[in-house]
Amino acid sequence: MHTTCEYEAFKNIDFKWSDGGTEDFPKLVIRVRDEIVTFGVPNEIQVDENGIIGGGTHLSPTQVHELIQERGEEVVFFDGRNTYEAAIGKFKNAVIPDVKTTPGFVAELETGKYDHLKDKPIIAYCTGGVRCEVLSMVMKNRGFKEVYQITGGIVRYGETYKADGLWEGSLYIFDNRMNMEFSENSKIIGKCEKCAAPSSKYYNCTNPNCRALTLACGKCITLNDFICCQKCS
Repeated sequence: MHTTCEYEAFKNIDFKWSDGGTEDFPKLVIRVRDEIVTFGVPNEIQVDENGIIGGGTHLSPTQVHELIQERGEEVVFFDGRNTYEAAIGKFKNAVIPDVKTTPGFVAELETGKYDHLKDKPIIAYCTGGVRCEVLSMVMKNRGFKEVYQITGGIVRYGETYKADGLWEGSLYIFDNRMNMEFSENSKIIGKCEKCAAPSSKYYNCTNPNCRALTLACGKCITLNDFICCQKCS
């Protein structure tokens, strides 16, 4: 961490801590990409020493609540993640775009199905706040007038309010744990793809030619030596 902060561009980096061991974080991979998150619009992205130019206004978790107290039901939460992530956790009454991969967001926004939201205050949210740096800019470039994003994303919001805020369910994460809870009292909103029992745990489809993420409960995992997605069942 100290070495990373010696690099000028990263001197104010916001490190996030999460409980886990080497089995959860088996390797570090560094790749060079035109976009840190692939929305497919590298020509739209401009950065300066402060980050993305033209992105949404940053709100702390407490400022999110202040905006809602001020503007009420006019405020719209807009999920900046893929549908499988939203299946186990989301903000209450959030808009969940029909997007399976991040490059699909631009086409989804340009369908016109969200045009009725363009004059509303929109809080875009994602896991750690990174995707929303780009998504909020993409939305503003397409006519959404008042776009906000949560500083530090769902992670910082969940750390602040646990199960007492507007977040419901689990948070999908991109390591071997697959999901995390902010509280022992976290609601389970996901449903097992086999029996529809409450579940927030994803498994890879055991078909080696597929490996699609499959939401399954403990009972179905115990009763079966393998778990297949709906397509391979």
